[in-house]
Amino acid sequence: MAYLENIVADVAKRLAERRALVPLERLAGLPTPPRPPISFREAVLLPGISIIAEVKRASPSRGMLRPDLDVAQMVEAYAAGGARSVSVLTEQDHFLGDLEDLRLAASRSPIPVLRKDFILEEYQLQEARVWGASAVLLIAALLEPGRAAELNESARRLGLDVLLEVHDRVELDWAVRLPGVVLGINNRNLSTFEVSLETTLGLMPSVPPNLPVVSESGVSSREQMVQLEEAGVAGVLIGEYLARSADPGEAIAGLLGR
Repeated sequence: MAYLENIVADVAKRLAERRALVPLERLAGLPTPPRPPISFREAVLLPGISIIAEVKRASPSRGMLRPDLDVAQMVEAYAAGGARSVSVLTEQDHFLGDLEDLRLAASRSPIPVLRKDFILEEYQLQEARVWGASAVLLIAALLEPGRAAELNESARRLGLDVLLEVHDRVELDWAVRLPGVVLGINNRNLSTFEVSLETTLGLMPSVPPNLPVVSESGVSSREQMVQLEEAGVAGVLIGEYLARSADPGEAIAGLLGR
């Protein structure tokens, strides 16, 4: 988990720099821009399996994925292809994301936008709200259960849905008790970087009924989409496959069997 600790240290450093420039009290007083008429959670719960399509330049394990990324063009292609939500990486040092990517995506997207980052404090929730996100990612591996509950409550108070990401049964057991969340199951092992859909498939029998689940990482075929839908998964978050696609909208349509 040293890789994760290094990322968190860099995130905390960047966060302190932003907070010094714009204190929380000032940030909290900024208005919320208009959001799509449907929420992130509602989009995931629409009939059929939903795709959350990720805006992603790079990753620590794969390097550069789309150096020529045009955020507005990508978001429009995602929506046209049939994605029901957009995820935007905003972590700067390891994923080469930016809050400006979130602002641009939210301003051009007719569908909900998720801020995907390493959320540690309410300050980042306020940033997500001000920059136009409809939802935020919380990662169980970074947060004690009590802290996750506090951030979930703060996010809901700000009108943000929460995708709460787990990696194993221990995290799942407490994550399912947080009200209102969408449960994310990350198929990537954070220690080895290995990806296996068996992580999602193995945990699904332990998920309470009516709790929507999003499977994250490792999906690149229609067959996998069908397999996950049959297992009861409500949505799939897809990043690398779409980032490398010459035509992301067509790639989404293919995954949906259109």
